[in-house]
Amino acid sequence: MLNSGDSTYPVDQPRLHIKGGYSLAGEVRISGAKNSALVLMAGALLADDTCYLRNVPALADIGRMAEILQAIGVTVKEQSDGIEINAQDLNATNPPYALVSQLRASFFAIGPLLARLGVANVPLPGGCAIGARPVELHVRGLQALGAEVIIDHGVVQAYAPKLKGAKIYLDYPSVGATETLMMAATLADGETVIDNAAQEPEVVDLANFCIAMGAKIYGAGTNSITIVGVDRLHGTEYDIIPDRIEASTFLLAAAITHSEISLAPIIPGHLTAAIAKLEEIGAKIKLEGPQRLRIIPAETYSGSDIETLPYPGFPTDMQSLFMSLLAVSKGNSLVSETVFENRFGHVPELNRMGADIRVKGNHAVIRGVPFLSGAPVMGTDLRATAALVVAGLAAKGETIVHGLQHLDRGYEAIEIKLGQLGAKLERRGGVTQPVKC
Repeated sequence: MLNSGDSTYPVDQPRLHIKGGYSLAGEVRISGAKNSALVLMAGALLADDTCYLRNVPALADIGRMAEILQAIGVTVKEQSDGIEINAQDLNATNPPYALVSQLRASFFAIGPLLARLGVANVPLPGGCAIGARPVELHVRGLQALGAEVIIDHGVVQAYAPKLKGAKIYLDYPSVGATETLMMAATLADGETVIDNAAQEPEVVDLANFCIAMGAKIYGAGTNSITIVGVDRLHGTEYDIIPDRIEASTFLLAAAITHSEISLAPIIPGHLTAAIAKLEEIGAKIKLEGPQRLRIIPAETYSGSDIETLPYPGFPTDMQSLFMSLLAVSKGNSLVSETVFENRFGHVPELNRMGADIRVKGNHAVIRGVPFLSGAPVMGTDLRATAALVVAGLAAKGETIVHGLQHLDRGYEAIEIKLGQLGAKLERRGGVTQPVKC
């Protein structure tokens, strides 16, 4: 157990030992987007033959999603450059709680199951403890499509012999609800319109995947998406978009270590918020090609204010990463978290490293310090752990990052990629490996 009063941490769990103060150089390859891959794997349930997904990252969460699909009769095969999914024999409507409880993205299965089989019994999901992410928007949307839905003993039970197109307004532009309802509507009778829809790139990626399977979807990437239901969807081959959060992580790693590196492949438009904020505080970003960029660091950075918002606003997933850089930037900064209420778990750990950060409600006030010092720290969620790794790269001395079970949910071989750029870090202790499909 972690003891906040001393340096006692679990020694039998995997951890990263990071020697800070080394510059990075070279080019890093950005993996496929985790948040796209997971929902596209669920979306493959809509087709009655084989889908082939390429650019799938090797992550623990991907392995868990594969296990969930296999548990309901789907064939999942790992190939050299992707994953092959065949849902022709989809035969169960109740993914097991033991698996679903570990992965929030597993709830995406409810839309395709309902559309394909007319019934779904999906346990309420688990995942990072960063705040309440209720499923009411999903439930109300499915009810608008004609489903009978009840929640009983932690299981969402939905029934609809045939979904019907409907007008749906989301009280909040939830990515999960938008994706769930878009998938369900692809096989519904008639036209569905989702207003106040999420506009994230991952929503567009799902829409493009469904279109490749034969769906009729219009307006993805705007706040109003129209889906015209079809009788069936067929298999397809599809390349998942690059991970914009992983790209941002490496941009922050370069910035905080005052290093110049290149990133590829990336989609520049997906990184607009991160690029704008980095340039505001002093870094320069150069596009070297349609899918490649280079960061040129500043000698010093200036404090800045950040407010997380739904896309195209500043992403909540980048908040903790930027806070590590702001902690060693000149002046004061204010970070306001408006998306999740429990997303400041990294703050006390950064303070252990010498940062000066005070939290009040959903605001964090940061007073820049000259440097951070290495310390044993504990990651509390995926992005918080990544933020501590980024901080450790620049800190004086050795930082030991615990909680790698979080990091391995969203970053493919991050210590290997950082090591290839010149970082001095080593994974020790029990090995947390991505679960293979």
